[in-house]
Amino acid sequence: MTEVKMWNLVDLEDARRGLIPPEAVRTATVEAMVDTGAVMMAIPEDVALALGLRPLEIRSVTLADGSKRRIPKVGGMAIEILGRQMTCDAFVTPTGTTPLIGQIPLEGLDLIVDPGSREVRVRLESGPESNLLRAAA
Repeated sequence: MTEVKMWNLVDLEDARRGLIPPEAVRTATVEAMVDTGAVMMAIPEDVALALGLRPLEIRSVTLADGSKRRIPKVGGMAIEILGRQMTCDAFVTPTGTTPLIGQIPLEGLDLIVDPGSREVRVRLESGPESNLLRAAA
């Protein structure tokens, strides 16, 4: 399991602009499972509600057991894993389910899963931006 810190992105911007005090930013910290078979992040409904995230759309998804469901997708969330931050969307699963970290957050934060220990690690200390700059050069 990996610790994920999450913030409401609108709240962060409002605090930056001085419209709300920093302590009013809605935040949550969860222990999430890395699922390299999942593409996106998934958070339980109670976490989405605590963060004040609104559904962007309802999407059809295929679960690990092969069943299909229509579930909400929320946006406007900032996350931090191992000291690295990004903004992302997430699917909303029923309250009580385990949060999942999929491929998009792993790639966006330049994190890898160690196959031996199954731990999440930083791929490069220099960060994901160094790869983008090297590729663009």
